[in-house]
Amino acid sequence: MQPDRYWVNAPEEVRNFMIPAIDEYYRGKDQVQRDEAMRSCAIAAQTLMLAAQSMGYDSCPMDGFDFDKVAELIKLPDDHVITMFVAIGKGVKEPWPRPGQLQLDEVVITNTFG
Repeated sequence: MQPDRYWVNAPEEVRNFMIPAIDEYYRGKDQVQRDEAMRSCAIAAQTLMLAAQSMGYDSCPMDGFDFDKVAELIKLPDDHVITMFVAIGKGVKEPWPRPGQLQLDEVVITNTFG
């Protein structure tokens, strides 16, 4: 994990607090580690897609492939996971229209459920 590599330029007081806190939060918690990896990858993918759009490119997150076969093809280390692919390029036709959106109150919860 080596969280200290991310905090090398932080003030010592911050390093002394953050590094043990990170270690305590993640150590021995495989699901927490995997969840964090998925969140971080999703944020990175969205940022990549927004950057591509700002440069005039189209993009699409991809799923539905054989994760294990891809891992084998790229010789993915055992301590890594594939979250998705992001295809980036120039579109050759307009995308299909979206079939509809959920109502805002179906996806946004304010303060409490129910």
